[in-house]
Amino acid sequence: MKIYYSGDEKFGREFDELLKRGAMDIDNVTEVVSSLLREIRERGNGALKKHIERFDRWVPESDEALAVDPAEMAMAYEAISPELRDALHLAYERIKSYHEKLMPRSWIEYEKNGSMLGQKVTPVDRAGLYIPGGKAAYPSSLLMNAVPAIVAGVEEIVVCTPTPDHEINTLLLAACHLCGIDRVYRVGGASAIGAMAYGTETIPKVDVITGPGNIFVATAKKLVYGEVNIDMIAGPSEIGILADASARPEWLAMDLLSQAEHDEMASSILITDDAELAARVNDEVEKALTTLERETIARKSIEERGAIIVAADMEEAVRLMNEIAPEHLEVMTASPMELLGSIKHAGAIFLGSYTPEPIGDYIAGPNHTLPTGGTAKFYSPLSVEHFLKKSSLIMMSEAGIDELGEACALLAHTEGLTAHEKSVRIRLER
Repeated sequence: MKIYYSGDEKFGREFDELLKRGAMDIDNVTEVVSSLLREIRERGNGALKKHIERFDRWVPESDEALAVDPAEMAMAYEAISPELRDALHLAYERIKSYHEKLMPRSWIEYEKNGSMLGQKVTPVDRAGLYIPGGKAAYPSSLLMNAVPAIVAGVEEIVVCTPTPDHEINTLLLAACHLCGIDRVYRVGGASAIGAMAYGTETIPKVDVITGPGNIFVATAKKLVYGEVNIDMIAGPSEIGILADASARPEWLAMDLLSQAEHDEMASSILITDDAELAARVNDEVEKALTTLERETIARKSIEERGAIIVAADMEEAVRLMNEIAPEHLEVMTASPMELLGSIKHAGAIFLGSYTPEPIGDYIAGPNHTLPTGGTAKFYSPLSVEHFLKKSSLIMMSEAGIDELGEACALLAHTEGLTAHEKSVRIRLER
């Protein structure tokens, strides 16, 4: 891994390059994605079948072939081992419990004059979840996207997942069955986003689309935003770690690699105030790489996008990490809670040496769909809020309109909106 020292003259330029880690060349694929979306909008299932043949290398013989039979999901659930089934249930219950605590409330409040103000919280009617698929198994992504929708009260959940060579992972189907989802479609990539955004003869139009994906999926979500709501434009996975001399180098190394093995584009950044620790972690990373099944992917990620920064002190380390605003932030210091108040920007914060990032990916409870590429400065994790909408409630009493009407009419008059003003005044002149 590259080791940088904050006191070096060239560090400013080097750090600016690190901040560009999440950049995606969306412009370069926008034309292709726009064309795919246009075909879906205009030709529906016909375009979907053409895209599946082109990208996933199989030919749907009918519209019905696009859907997964719910019986297949039930069989997949029954086929997994009892231990794995128990693990899925444990994850489901912990995710559900955490997200129930995030639910906003409807409320009504009456004023002394009898007027009422309030808020009504209502779930969207239909949510679309995009789950990466094929040979890889992503039941955790399904749970993290489906459970908040279930807690929010969404009546209908639609899942789209790619099936290269017509293969679909049984563990993903088992997770769908656990969540009570019976509308699963063998459609992936930008085509799936278009199908859920516009609707086809088989796949219904949804109100919100959530879930991770590659640059084509991310671009498609960006282009259909407004037609539907989306969770965020997420890029490659990343981890930031704040560590002092108390941290164990071999643990730090493996945590850095836990993100590097995702993707060659993933970034892993450690910031410490201890130069000796930095050197030891670098050595441990090299040793640990040879033990990984995905060594080639992790090595490229670490060599091209990994970094260790030696800061002057932990105050500077936190300041630099706030600029990075990582998707996942581990705080592995002697007193992690002492730094919490200074941390401003991170998708999820993992406090203490016994809280590795993967515990959040699967089982802790908080959502693992998180803002990347520095967008944690203004985005939040996926939650029940993404599947809800809020309506303001207003009811004026006679006394209320008498009390507020004159000021309202004056403001409308000042803005030159005559009908607005008269709409109020005719009630004052009753």
